[in-house]
Amino acid sequence: MSSKKITLIILALVLLAAIPIGINHYRADGGHAAAEHKDTYYCPMHPTYTSARKDDSCPICGMNLVKSEAAAPAAQTGEMKIKFYRNPMNPEITSKTPMKDEMGMDYVPVYEVAGAAKEVGGRAPINMDDTKRQLIGVKTARAAYRTLTHTLTSSGKVAYDPDLYQAISEYKEAVTAGDKIKDSSWPEIHERAQALIRASGLRLRQLGLSEEQISALRRDGQTHANLLLPGAKAWLYAQIYEYEIGLIEPGQEIEAEITAYPGKIFRGTIKAVDSVLSAQTRTLRVRAEVENPYNLLKPDMYAEIKIKVALGSHLAVPNSAVINTGARKLVFVDKGGGALVPREVRIGFVTDNYTIILFGLKAGEKVVTSANFLVDSEARMKSTITE
Repeated sequence: MSSKKITLIILALVLLAAIPIGINHYRADGGHAAAEHKDTYYCPMHPTYTSARKDDSCPICGMNLVKSEAAAPAAQTGEMKIKFYRNPMNPEITSKTPMKDEMGMDYVPVYEVAGAAKEVGGRAPINMDDTKRQLIGVKTARAAYRTLTHTLTSSGKVAYDPDLYQAISEYKEAVTAGDKIKDSSWPEIHERAQALIRASGLRLRQLGLSEEQISALRRDGQTHANLLLPGAKAWLYAQIYEYEIGLIEPGQEIEAEITAYPGKIFRGTIKAVDSVLSAQTRTLRVRAEVENPYNLLKPDMYAEIKIKVALGSHLAVPNSAVINTGARKLVFVDKGGGALVPREVRIGFVTDNYTIILFGLKAGEKVVTSANFLVDSEARMKSTITE
């Protein structure tokens, strides 16, 4: 055998031996060409159309393409489980099996991505770099325990209440009559007197007086004529909505403004809260006694009433952080590195500036507080594409 043939045989053997080594090196290193994953761009309206060029536009609708975030390498696609198939022209239409739409286009497979953040309410997690955040005005704030107050506002009026005045007069007369016959030896007379006192007392409770106020009527000698014509003090009636009545109690201070006296504040204290809710307006009436200098207040004058309520310390976020979708309440949590993740929360009372968080957030977590509409829109769009 010639030396030339021997040389060729040796070279062939060397190449065959090098192939496994090259394959192992490619697997270990990931392949330089495969490792350098190129960005891809897709049409938001027609996700099946993709391109490697940023300046391309969709040939179907002409929209500019957008960058595909965290796209999985093609080599991994075959290892991923298909969740369902989506109509390329109408992303809201899905199918569990492969099929074509009316135009003969194949439905697009949607894959389960291992370790992907969970969607909430049709909102997918998104990534947003600092440049884009600054452009649309994204701001964040931390969930924290705050000492909260709330200013409850209500419409009201200066009392003109002849019914209550009459009921008080009848109660006082019943008590006086009961005192006069307390030494009588006839049990029937005592029973009738006590029945009259109980009936008139029940009437007062129905009209909104508290037990403490009714007991005080036995001791004081007041005529309560200010229920008809205000004197040095006047009664104010305010209507409190049903969802706020848990914040109201006797003893709280109020401020009232009267249209007839711009800039003048009438201050007083809540004396009683009605025990019967209005079925028509779903409100509860509270009664407050206010100072009436110079007899400025007249019966049936309208008033704008403010009641400052201390709520204590609660975990809370700014009101602008909470998105009300109707079915649920959401916030977008800033996880760092550009990631914004939707989170469902359960809220408590909404104060002037903050919303109490009962469940869903921990103190110190950052939430988006501005440009929520734009962030939410992008999260919903991404959900319809990559769900």
